[in-house]
Amino acid sequence: MTESVLQVLRERMRQGSTPGDRRDDARVVLLVEGGSSRGAYSSGMTVAIEELGLLPLFDAVYGSSAGSLNGAWLLCGRAARSMHAWWDRTIMRTTINPRRLLQGRPVVDTRYLVHTVYTEVLPMGFTEILANPVEFHPLATDAATGRMVDLHDDIADPVDLQVALRASTAMPVLAGEPVELRGRRLIDSGVTAMVPVRAALEQGATHLVVLRTRQEDEHVRPPSRGERLVLARWFARHAPGAFEAWLRREVTRAEEEELLASHPGVLQIRPPLGSARIGRTERRPRLLRAAVATGREVARSALAPCATDRAAESA
Repeated sequence: MTESVLQVLRERMRQGSTPGDRRDDARVVLLVEGGSSRGAYSSGMTVAIEELGLLPLFDAVYGSSAGSLNGAWLLCGRAARSMHAWWDRTIMRTTINPRRLLQGRPVVDTRYLVHTVYTEVLPMGFTEILANPVEFHPLATDAATGRMVDLHDDIADPVDLQVALRASTAMPVLAGEPVELRGRRLIDSGVTAMVPVRAALEQGATHLVVLRTRQEDEHVRPPSRGERLVLARWFARHAPGAFEAWLRREVTRAEEEELLASHPGVLQIRPPLGSARIGRTERRPRLLRAAVATGREVARSALAPCATDRAAESA
């Protein structure tokens, strides 16, 4: 299954293929899994793609939750320059602070992350993302209907893009209230799509490179009774149409895994078995820095043949 993906990527690299100037009829997309702090793994993976010069080989980047953030950094060409944010104590401890829950404030402050860190501390190239010929598809969940939403067509300018990034990462309870974009109230895409494979296939993807943040033996556990009670109240107040989607997360994840396992054109890149288990609100710099390094190493190993073919040809 993986060989066909690598073949297409190698051929595109050999031809110097770019979006809008392809010699094949494939639609090759990059999918970036979510997972809050587990996104440190996929951050390292996007750094490898950037360093290998492979982004122009893709036709689109789809991101879910933290995967949308990492996809955005890749699309603006700043994945490597921004990766240290994962182990920066000030950024992580301000973005994620469990003590705020006792004050009735969001544990995960995505407003600070997007509107302060990404604009003042570590500027993200919003204009470059919008101008990139590789399409950007951040996903979210409609709070009223519980349906997965692709925000690609809702993004017209940098302000829209910033709001879309916050919407894609608006985790129930932990990140506060839903985020509104163009009249729709939106919450974290992980409620309906942790790996955005369905959206990509529905829009004609033929080959998929999937950056995973879970190891192969990590599975979604059913919510505890306490979680159900807390989340039921939150959904009833803020996102009544999405509670059923949240309850069936295990089924959704199983469907995603089945789609990925059965599709003939998929390359999945995962943290190796035995890698550190990263929780959603992990903030420890040592663990997050190691996760970024692991993601970078495993992606370079998987994708290096696509870059070395052209290097050998031009030598």
